[in-house]
Amino acid sequence: MARVVLDPIGAHLEPGEILVCPSTDPGWTPLFLTAGGLVMEMGGAMSHGAVVAREYGIPAVVGVPGATQRITSGQEITVNGAAGTVTISEKS
Repeated sequence: MARVVLDPIGAHLEPGEILVCPSTDPGWTPLFLTAGGLVMEMGGAMSHGAVVAREYGIPAVVGVPGATQRITSGQEITVNGAAGTVTISEKS
């Protein structure tokens, strides 16, 4: 399930939720502890979010323009980090 977060201050993810955000920096790192995946609008393979996701072993797709507008909290999404794809479930 997706959780759109625009600011890490006061943000909370339930275990396994997919973090959908504009970008990340070290202030976002605590959210990675429970995230089931990451979808980030800006960044590349060496961006903060991508590196931390690899360190925590969670799938990530970065460089997805408009992700925080196209995905809403509560939607069922699938993140395939190997293929670089994000699929929004039709049931959402």
